[in-house]
Amino acid sequence: MRPKRRQKLYLSLGLIALAAIAVGLTLYALRSNINLFFSPVQIAAGDAPLERQIRAGGMVKEGTVARDPESLDVEFMVTDYVDDLEVRYSGILPDLFREGQGVVVVGELQPEGWLRADQVLARHDENYMPPEVAQALEEAGYSPEDYQAKAAEVGARMDAKQQGASQ
Repeated sequence: MRPKRRQKLYLSLGLIALAAIAVGLTLYALRSNINLFFSPVQIAAGDAPLERQIRAGGMVKEGTVARDPESLDVEFMVTDYVDDLEVRYSGILPDLFREGQGVVVVGELQPEGWLRADQVLARHDENYMPPEVAQALEEAGYSPEDYQAKAAEVGARMDAKQQGASQ
């Protein structure tokens, strides 16, 4: 092999190696930023990773919202009406957050089985269900329409309870 040709070969191999290293480092950096969605059924089955950022969603279970009167700490249960997931959050909840409503929480699943939420996202109208929640329900063999009917029933009960308390 001629020296010029050998030099071009080494240069080409070097560039390919650098490109491979750059792609590998980029993929490694992006791996830690991916938030996968899990339903309470999947979390109960052990499919969700511990102490890693995930998204979980479902409906806020009626009668489970507990607020600490001395701080912004809130505990509540997220359910898909099959399994429940305890969520602990410290901060101001969205205005649309209430029992019987759909939510998606972003946080880390703890070894004890509860989720430490960094962010709580509430749905924006009665007919909306986050796409991830609807898909997870369908994969579990349940119809999202059934849960929307349950959510509407719970919402009506909660509205009646609030109106009775304000009178």
